[in-house]
Amino acid sequence: MRLHGIHHVTAITADGPRNAEFYGGVLGLRLVKKTVNFDDPGAYHLYYGDRTGAPGTVLTFFEYPGARLGRAGEGMVTRIDWSVPGEAALDWWERQLAGRAATERGTGHLDVWDHEGLITRLIAVPESASLPHAEAPHVPGEFALRRMIGVQAQARDPEGSAAVLEVLGFERDADHWWTEADGQGAAYELVHGDGEAAIGGAGTTHHVAWASTDADHAHWLGRAAEAGVQATPIVDRDYFRSIYFREPSGVLFELATDGPGFAVDEPADALGATLRLPRQHEHLRPLLEERLAPISDPWAPYR
Repeated sequence: MRLHGIHHVTAITADGPRNAEFYGGVLGLRLVKKTVNFDDPGAYHLYYGDRTGAPGTVLTFFEYPGARLGRAGEGMVTRIDWSVPGEAALDWWERQLAGRAATERGTGHLDVWDHEGLITRLIAVPESASLPHAEAPHVPGEFALRRMIGVQAQARDPEGSAAVLEVLGFERDADHWWTEADGQGAAYELVHGDGEAAIGGAGTTHHVAWASTDADHAHWLGRAAEAGVQATPIVDRDYFRSIYFREPSGVLFELATDGPGFAVDEPADALGATLRLPRQHEHLRPLLEERLAPISDPWAPYR
């Protein structure tokens, strides 16, 4: 029983419309779900991904308007790694992002900072060319982002983290830990921090979710107990089911199922078009529609 790489990563933004403009309008991800935080329905929860929002392509944001910028540090995911089809894609993105985002080119990768300081690393992986993508009208398919293939986090207890990761089936290669099943995998890179604790806020991550099959999901509670972490019961998030716990370095982990997916409450060809609410919050719709800032289709200017 193995985890299938990353299911999604969730971060925080202070400006939902601008966030949609960057991740949808600039990076070309599809806005696949416009909903609210299950535990804090006054806050948007925006989901981006490939055409269907497949596990491994889903990047999500909680919006807290006016939130202060956070600070990446120990106990937090500090970088999100995406595959692109090759060096030509890195060349294209470097040109495309000039004047729109801060970038730094490295060997085989391009680091990109969004307007709030969150770091995305685009990594040339020629084998990813055959994978599905968002099919944005303004991003040529041969250059489009494919899958999240890893995250980097700052460790404050690397030995404790190692013990938990081993129980969860991750395999170690230096500072990288890897989990893969059925050809889908991702890396968890633990680096030594500078001693400064992370401060949550805009431009920082909230948690990383690892992908599980529905059939295996209940077994992960036993694995979590074996690893000695304090895990939640299985929680229904409408689009997947989840288990949460913190690994010893402080990073919040989620284990999320690969289904039922984002088409359970709206047609696949209309994902993200309207505000969808969890059943328990549907009675709040009039209030939320009045308070939440409108977020337009970020692809609309390119159609």
